[in-house]
Amino acid sequence: MLLKSINHSLDELTNLLNQLSDQSYAKPCPALSDSSIGEHTRHILEMFQCLENSYEPGVLNYDNRERNKRIQTETQFAKQCILEVKKGLQKENKPLYLEQMIDGLTFRIQSNYYRELLYNLEHCIHHQALIKVAVLQLEDILVNENFGVARSTIEYRNQCVQ
Repeated sequence: MLLKSINHSLDELTNLLNQLSDQSYAKPCPALSDSSIGEHTRHILEMFQCLENSYEPGVLNYDNRERNKRIQTETQFAKQCILEVKKGLQKENKPLYLEQMIDGLTFRIQSNYYRELLYNLEHCIHHQALIKVAVLQLEDILVNENFGVARSTIEYRNQCVQ
């Protein structure tokens, strides 16, 4: 179910990218502190890539991302990255160590692959909600009303309707 949800969110992102020119994708949005749809997309993808690259060594530090400008400026390249992320998701669960520097001190806590996949899904949805703010200011772009909405919120809303 987790992989299905991740794939669904990434497919929604791909569907959006199919509708955007590189210019609108990379254009700063004042409502997002002048960040672009592309920058948020890059951030989503690089978190997944970071998890993928950290699987074998077993130590994960999300601050050590590549920050590849092509992902945030070229929709075709971003879509290729989405495909690569999706291909790399199906791994066995295993312990991982999550490492982060806070106020000059490095912390390392135990986690696992599935926990980090769940984190990346929630992180993806959060950034999709931000992307939706920028998309709603564009003309002729179709985005699902549930784009950027957590699955639990969708289920809750459905229950309220009944």
